[in-house]
Amino acid sequence: MELIPKDILRIIDANLNRAGEGLRVLEEFARMSLNDKGLTQRLKNLRHQILLTDTRFQERLLLARDAEGDIGADMKAVGQDALVDPQSIIVANARRVQESLRVLEETARVYNTGIDAGKYGKARFELYTVEKDLLSSILREDKLKRLKGLYVIIDTDALRGRHYIESTAQVIKAGAQVIQLRDKQCKKAKLVGIAQEMGELCRENGVIFIVNDYLDVALAADADGLHLGEEDLPVSVARALLPRNMILGRSVRTVEKARSAIAQGADHLGVGGMFPTTSKENNEVIGTAGLRAIREAVHIPLVAIGGINKENMSLVLEAGADAVAVISAVLGAKDIETATRGLVEVIEGGSRG
Repeated sequence: MELIPKDILRIIDANLNRAGEGLRVLEEFARMSLNDKGLTQRLKNLRHQILLTDTRFQERLLLARDAEGDIGADMKAVGQDALVDPQSIIVANARRVQESLRVLEETARVYNTGIDAGKYGKARFELYTVEKDLLSSILREDKLKRLKGLYVIIDTDALRGRHYIESTAQVIKAGAQVIQLRDKQCKKAKLVGIAQEMGELCRENGVIFIVNDYLDVALAADADGLHLGEEDLPVSVARALLPRNMILGRSVRTVEKARSAIAQGADHLGVGGMFPTTSKENNEVIGTAGLRAIREAVHIPLVAIGGINKENMSLVLEAGADAVAVISAVLGAKDIETATRGLVEVIEGGSRG
Protein backbone atom coordinates (compact mmCIF):
# COMPACT_ATOMS: atom_id res chain seq x y z
CA MET A 1 0.00 0.00 0.00
CA GLU A 2 1.40 3.38 -0.97
CA LEU A 3 2.31 6.06 1.52
CA ILE A 4 -0.80 8.16 2.00
CA PRO A 5 -0.43 11.70 3.40
CA LYS A 6 -1.58 12.09 6.99
CA ASP A 7 -4.13 14.74 6.04
CA ILE A 8 -5.79 12.32 3.61
CA LEU A 9 -5.88 9.61 6.29
CA ARG A 10 -7.55 12.11 8.61
CA ILE A 11 -10.11 12.96 5.93
CA ILE A 12 -10.93 9.28 5.39
CA ASP A 13 -11.16 8.61 9.13
CA ALA A 14 -13.41 11.60 9.80
CA ASN A 15 -15.79 10.75 6.99
CA LEU A 16 -16.00 7.07 7.89
CA ASN A 17 -16.94 8.10 11.42
CA ARG A 18 -19.42 10.71 10.21
CA ALA A 19 -21.10 8.29 7.82
CA GLY A 20 -21.36 5.57 10.46
CA GLU A 21 -22.80 7.96 13.04
CA GLY A 22 -25.35 9.36 10.61
CA LEU A 23 -26.48 5.91 9.53
CA ARG A 24 -26.87 4.87 13.14
CA VAL A 25 -29.19 7.84 13.78
CA LEU A 26 -31.32 6.89 10.77
CA GLU A 27 -31.34 3.24 11.81
CA GLU A 28 -32.56 4.11 15.30
CA PHE A 29 -35.49 6.11 13.90
CA ALA A 30 -36.44 3.19 11.66
CA ARG A 31 -36.13 0.76 14.55
CA MET A 32 -37.46 2.66 17.55
CA SER A 33 -39.84 5.24 16.08
CA LEU A 34 -41.31 3.23 13.22
CA ASN A 35 -40.72 -0.35 14.33
CA ASP A 36 -40.00 -1.00 10.64
CA LYS A 37 -37.94 -4.16 10.32
CA GLY A 38 -37.36 -3.76 6.59
CA LEU A 39 -36.02 -0.19 6.78
CA THR A 40 -33.95 -1.02 9.84
CA GLN A 41 -32.29 -3.94 8.05
CA ARG A 42 -31.57 -1.85 4.95
CA LEU A 43 -29.85 0.82 7.03
CA LYS A 44 -27.96 -1.76 9.07
CA ASN A 45 -26.72 -3.35 5.84
CA LEU A 46 -25.58 0.04 4.56
CA ARG A 47 -23.72 0.77 7.77
CA HIS A 48 -21.86 -2.53 7.67
CA GLN A 49 -21.24 -2.16 3.96
CA ILE A 50 -19.05 0.92 4.48
CA LEU A 51 -17.10 -0.46 7.44
CA LEU A 52 -13.45 -1.23 6.80
CA THR A 53 -12.32 -4.83 7.12
CA ASP A 54 -8.59 -4.15 6.70
CA THR A 55 -7.38 -3.90 10.31
CA ARG A 56 -3.96 -2.60 9.29
CA PHE A 57 -5.51 0.33 7.42
CA GLN A 58 -7.83 0.99 10.36
CA GLU A 59 -4.75 1.21 12.56
CA ARG A 60 -3.19 3.78 10.22
CA LEU A 61 -6.35 5.87 10.39
CA LEU A 62 -6.38 5.78 14.19
CA LEU A 63 -2.72 6.81 14.39
CA ALA A 64 -3.39 9.75 12.04
CA ARG A 65 -6.41 10.93 14.06
CA ASP A 66 -6.02 14.29 15.80
CA ALA A 67 -9.36 15.12 17.45
CA GLU A 68 -7.87 17.75 19.73
CA GLY A 69 -6.18 19.57 16.87
CA ASP A 70 -9.20 19.50 14.53
CA ILE A 71 -10.10 23.14 13.87
CA GLY A 72 -13.61 22.13 12.74
CA ALA A 73 -14.52 20.43 16.00
CA ASP A 74 -16.15 23.53 17.50
CA MET A 75 -17.54 25.01 14.29
CA LYS A 76 -21.30 25.26 13.80
CA ALA A 77 -23.25 26.01 10.65
CA VAL A 78 -26.16 28.43 10.47
CA GLY A 79 -29.33 26.56 11.38
CA GLN A 80 -27.47 23.57 12.84
CA ASP A 81 -29.38 23.89 16.12
CA ALA A 82 -32.76 24.19 14.36
CA LEU A 83 -33.45 20.45 14.16
CA VAL A 84 -36.81 20.49 15.91
CA ASP A 85 -38.56 17.37 14.62
CA PRO A 86 -37.80 13.85 13.36
CA GLN A 87 -38.13 14.94 9.73
CA SER A 88 -35.39 17.56 10.00
CA ILE A 89 -33.14 15.17 11.93
CA ILE A 90 -33.54 12.51 9.25
CA VAL A 91 -32.84 14.92 6.39
CA ALA A 92 -29.79 16.37 8.16
CA ASN A 93 -28.27 12.98 8.91
CA ALA A 94 -29.00 11.59 5.46
CA ARG A 95 -27.23 14.59 3.91
CA ARG A 96 -24.30 14.12 6.31
CA VAL A 97 -23.91 10.48 5.27
CA GLN A 98 -24.27 11.23 1.57
CA GLU A 99 -21.62 13.94 1.72
CA SER A 100 -19.25 11.69 3.65
CA LEU A 101 -19.71 8.86 1.18
CA ARG A 102 -18.90 11.24 -1.66
CA VAL A 103 -15.66 12.28 0.06
CA LEU A 104 -14.72 8.63 0.65
CA GLU A 105 -15.50 7.77 -2.96
CA GLU A 106 -13.31 10.58 -4.29
CA THR A 107 -10.32 9.89 -2.02
CA ALA A 108 -10.48 6.18 -2.84
CA ARG A 109 -10.28 7.03 -6.55
CA VAL A 110 -7.17 9.20 -6.13
CA TYR A 111 -5.21 7.30 -3.47
CA ASN A 112 -4.41 3.62 -3.37
CA THR A 113 -6.13 2.93 -0.07
CA GLY A 114 -7.19 -0.58 -0.95
CA ILE A 115 -10.80 0.55 -0.63
CA ASP A 116 -13.22 0.01 -3.49
CA ALA A 117 -14.46 3.48 -4.48
CA GLY A 118 -17.42 1.93 -6.23
CA LYS A 119 -18.98 0.62 -3.04
CA TYR A 120 -19.24 4.14 -1.64
CA GLY A 121 -20.89 5.39 -4.78
CA LYS A 122 -23.32 2.48 -4.70
CA ALA A 123 -24.07 3.07 -1.02
CA ARG A 124 -24.71 6.76 -1.65
CA PHE A 125 -27.27 6.10 -4.36
CA GLU A 126 -28.93 3.41 -2.26
CA LEU A 127 -29.23 5.88 0.60
CA TYR A 128 -31.15 8.31 -1.62
CA THR A 129 -33.95 5.75 -1.83
CA VAL A 130 -33.73 4.71 1.82
CA GLU A 131 -33.90 8.36 2.90
CA LYS A 132 -37.06 8.87 0.84
CA ASP A 133 -38.71 5.77 2.32
CA LEU A 134 -37.69 6.62 5.88
CA LEU A 135 -38.85 10.23 5.64
CA SER A 136 -42.13 9.19 4.02
CA SER A 137 -42.75 6.67 6.80
CA ILE A 138 -42.03 9.27 9.49
CA LEU A 139 -44.43 11.70 7.80
CA ARG A 140 -47.11 9.00 7.69
CA GLU A 141 -46.56 8.25 11.37
CA ASP A 142 -46.89 11.96 12.17
CA LYS A 143 -50.22 12.12 10.34
CA LEU A 144 -51.51 9.15 12.31
CA LYS A 145 -50.56 10.82 15.59
CA ARG A 146 -52.59 13.86 14.51
CA LEU A 147 -55.62 11.70 13.60
CA LYS A 148 -57.64 12.58 16.69
CA GLY A 149 -60.35 14.89 17.91
CA LEU A 150 -63.22 15.97 15.70
CA TYR A 151 -63.27 14.43 12.22
CA VAL A 152 -65.78 16.25 9.99
CA ILE A 153 -66.97 14.60 6.80
CA ILE A 154 -67.85 17.20 4.19
CA ASP A 155 -70.53 15.29 2.32
CA THR A 156 -71.63 17.41 -0.61
CA ASP A 157 -75.20 16.04 -0.40
CA ALA A 158 -75.41 17.03 3.26
CA LEU A 159 -74.18 20.55 2.44
CA ARG A 160 -77.58 21.23 0.82
CA GLY A 161 -76.28 23.88 -1.50
CA ARG A 162 -73.83 25.52 0.88
CA HIS A 163 -70.36 26.15 -0.54
CA TYR A 164 -67.92 23.36 0.28
CA ILE A 165 -64.87 25.60 0.78
CA GLU A 166 -66.72 28.07 3.01
CA SER A 167 -68.16 25.23 5.08
CA THR A 168 -64.74 23.62 5.39
CA ALA A 169 -63.22 26.91 6.52
CA GLN A 170 -65.91 27.26 9.18
CA VAL A 171 -65.35 23.81 10.71
CA ILE A 172 -61.58 24.29 10.66
CA LYS A 173 -61.93 27.66 12.39
CA ALA A 174 -64.07 26.00 15.05
CA GLY A 175 -61.41 23.39 15.82
CA ALA A 176 -61.93 20.32 13.62
CA GLN A 177 -58.66 18.42 13.28
CA VAL A 178 -59.52 16.12 10.38
CA ILE A 179 -61.55 16.80 7.23
CA GLN A 180 -62.82 14.16 4.84
CA LEU A 181 -64.31 14.89 1.42
CA ARG A 182 -67.11 12.49 0.49
CA ASP A 183 -69.07 12.85 -2.73
CA LYS A 184 -71.04 10.12 -4.45
CA GLN A 185 -72.58 12.26 -7.20
CA CYS A 186 -70.06 14.74 -8.58
CA LYS A 187 -68.10 13.87 -11.72
CA LYS A 188 -64.41 13.18 -11.16
CA ALA A 189 -63.21 16.13 -13.23
CA LYS A 190 -65.04 18.56 -10.96
CA LEU A 191 -64.33 16.58 -7.80
CA VAL A 192 -60.58 16.80 -8.33
CA GLY A 193 -60.79 20.60 -8.31
CA ILE A 194 -62.89 20.55 -5.14
CA ALA A 195 -60.42 18.19 -3.46
CA GLN A 196 -57.44 20.32 -4.43
CA GLU A 197 -59.02 23.46 -2.96
CA MET A 198 -60.01 21.70 0.24
CA GLY A 199 -56.60 20.08 0.55
CA GLU A 200 -54.82 23.39 0.21
CA LEU A 201 -57.04 24.95 2.87
CA CYS A 202 -56.35 22.05 5.24
CA ARG A 203 -52.58 22.26 4.70
CA GLU A 204 -52.59 25.98 5.42
CA ASN A 205 -54.27 25.28 8.76
CA GLY A 206 -52.41 22.13 9.79
CA VAL A 207 -55.50 19.94 9.43
CA ILE A 208 -55.45 16.37 8.10
CA PHE A 209 -57.26 16.04 4.74
CA ILE A 210 -58.68 12.69 3.61
CA VAL A 211 -60.54 11.73 0.45
CA ASN A 212 -63.26 9.10 0.65
CA ASP A 213 -63.41 6.18 -1.81
CA TYR A 214 -61.46 7.58 -4.76
CA LEU A 215 -57.75 6.76 -4.85
CA ASP A 216 -57.21 8.73 -8.06
CA VAL A 217 -58.77 11.87 -6.59
CA ALA A 218 -56.70 11.49 -3.39
CA LEU A 219 -53.52 11.28 -5.47
CA ALA A 220 -54.47 14.19 -7.71
CA ALA A 221 -55.21 16.38 -4.68
CA ASP A 222 -52.06 15.29 -2.81
CA ALA A 223 -54.31 14.41 0.12
CA ASP A 224 -52.95 13.22 3.45
CA GLY A 225 -54.87 10.01 3.08
CA LEU A 226 -57.58 7.85 1.57
CA HIS A 227 -60.53 6.19 3.30
CA LEU A 228 -62.16 3.08 1.88
CA GLY A 229 -65.52 1.53 2.63
CA GLU A 230 -65.96 -2.21 3.03
CA GLU A 231 -67.13 -2.55 -0.58
CA ASP A 232 -64.44 -0.32 -2.09
CA LEU A 233 -60.99 -1.08 -3.46
CA PRO A 234 -59.16 -3.80 -1.49
CA VAL A 235 -56.85 -2.35 1.14
CA SER A 236 -53.84 -4.30 -0.14
CA VAL A 237 -54.29 -2.89 -3.65
CA ALA A 238 -54.69 0.68 -2.40
CA ARG A 239 -51.66 0.39 -0.12
CA ALA A 240 -49.52 -0.78 -3.03
CA LEU A 241 -50.62 2.18 -5.16
CA LEU A 242 -50.47 4.92 -2.53
CA PRO A 243 -47.23 6.74 -1.73
CA ARG A 244 -45.67 5.64 1.55
CA ASN A 245 -46.42 9.01 3.21
CA MET A 246 -50.22 8.76 2.72
CA ILE A 247 -52.38 7.20 5.42
CA LEU A 248 -55.02 4.61 4.58
CA GLY A 249 -58.26 4.00 6.46
CA ARG A 250 -60.86 1.25 6.20
CA SER A 251 -64.44 1.02 7.47
CA VAL A 252 -65.02 -2.06 9.65
CA ARG A 253 -67.72 -3.44 11.92
CA THR A 254 -66.09 -6.49 13.50
CA VAL A 255 -62.86 -7.51 15.16
CA GLU A 256 -62.23 -10.00 12.36
CA LYS A 257 -62.59 -7.32 9.69
CA ALA A 258 -60.41 -4.96 11.69
CA ARG A 259 -57.57 -7.47 11.91
CA SER A 260 -57.89 -8.29 8.22
CA ALA A 261 -57.72 -4.62 7.24
CA ILE A 262 -54.58 -4.11 9.32
CA ALA A 263 -52.95 -7.19 7.82
CA GLN A 264 -53.57 -5.73 4.36
CA GLY A 265 -52.00 -2.38 5.24
CA ALA A 266 -54.67 -0.17 6.83
CA ASP A 267 -53.22 2.53 9.10
CA HIS A 268 -56.45 3.42 10.87
CA LEU A 269 -60.04 2.18 11.02
CA GLY A 270 -63.44 3.79 10.72
CA VAL A 271 -65.69 1.93 13.17
CA GLY A 272 -69.47 2.08 13.09
CA GLY A 273 -72.22 2.69 13.11
CA MET A 274 -72.30 3.83 16.66
CA PHE A 275 -75.93 4.96 16.68
CA PRO A 276 -78.80 5.12 14.18
CA THR A 277 -78.32 7.81 11.54
CA THR A 278 -79.96 9.11 8.38
CA SER A 279 -76.64 10.26 6.87
CA LYS A 280 -75.80 6.84 5.48
CA GLU A 281 -77.90 4.09 3.97
CA ASN A 282 -77.70 0.55 5.38
CA ASN A 283 -76.11 1.79 8.58
CA GLU A 284 -75.63 -1.31 10.70
CA VAL A 285 -75.38 -0.24 14.32
CA ILE A 286 -72.69 -2.01 16.36
CA GLY A 287 -72.81 0.44 19.24
CA THR A 288 -70.13 1.30 21.74
CA ALA A 289 -69.83 -2.38 22.67
CA GLY A 290 -68.64 -3.14 19.15
CA LEU A 291 -66.17 -0.25 19.34
CA ARG A 292 -64.81 -1.50 22.69
CA ALA A 293 -64.27 -4.98 21.27
CA ILE A 294 -62.26 -3.60 18.34
CA ARG A 295 -60.34 -1.23 20.64
CA GLU A 296 -59.27 -4.17 22.80
CA ALA A 297 -58.18 -6.17 19.75
CA VAL A 298 -56.13 -3.60 17.80
CA HIS A 299 -53.72 -0.77 18.56
CA ILE A 300 -54.06 1.58 15.61
CA PRO A 301 -56.16 4.79 15.56
CA LEU A 302 -59.93 4.28 15.56
CA VAL A 303 -62.42 6.77 14.13
CA ALA A 304 -65.94 6.23 15.42
CA ILE A 305 -68.81 7.14 13.10
CA GLY A 306 -72.56 6.90 12.84
CA GLY A 307 -75.21 9.01 14.55
CA ILE A 308 -72.75 10.75 16.87
CA ASN A 309 -73.82 14.08 18.34
CA LYS A 310 -73.10 16.35 21.28
CA GLU A 311 -75.26 14.28 23.62
CA ASN A 312 -73.75 10.83 22.97
CA MET A 313 -70.18 11.74 21.97
CA SER A 314 -68.74 11.16 25.44
CA LEU A 315 -69.92 7.51 25.29
CA VAL A 316 -67.91 6.98 22.11
CA LEU A 317 -64.80 8.58 23.54
CA GLU A 318 -65.06 6.45 26.68
CA ALA A 319 -65.31 3.34 24.48
CA GLY A 320 -61.87 4.04 22.99
CA ALA A 321 -62.28 6.21 19.89
CA ASP A 322 -59.27 8.34 18.97
CA ALA A 323 -61.34 10.54 16.67
CA VAL A 324 -65.06 11.11 16.24
CA ALA A 325 -66.48 11.46 12.73
CA VAL A 326 -69.66 13.46 12.17
CA ILE A 327 -71.76 14.65 9.25
CA SER A 328 -75.28 15.74 10.22
CA ALA A 329 -74.25 16.91 13.70
CA VAL A 330 -72.37 19.69 11.91
CA LEU A 331 -73.70 20.01 8.38
CA GLY A 332 -77.29 19.57 9.55
CA ALA A 333 -77.00 22.59 11.85
CA LYS A 334 -78.07 26.07 10.86
CA ASP A 335 -74.80 27.48 12.18
CA ILE A 336 -71.98 25.13 11.14
CA GLU A 337 -69.25 26.91 13.06
CA THR A 338 -71.17 27.00 16.34
CA ALA A 339 -72.16 23.34 16.02
CA THR A 340 -68.57 22.34 15.37
CA ARG A 341 -67.27 24.35 18.31
CA GLY A 342 -69.78 22.69 20.61
CA LEU A 343 -68.55 19.22 19.62
CA VAL A 344 -64.90 20.23 19.97
CA GLU A 345 -65.61 21.50 23.48
CA VAL A 346 -67.03 18.10 24.45
CA ILE A 347 -63.90 16.36 23.16
CA GLU A 348 -61.53 18.80 24.84
CA GLY A 349 -63.49 18.55 28.07
CA GLY A 350 -63.19 14.77 27.98
CA SER A 351 -59.46 14.87 27.30
CA ARG A 352 -58.91 17.26 30.23
CA GLY A 353 -60.92 15.02 32.49
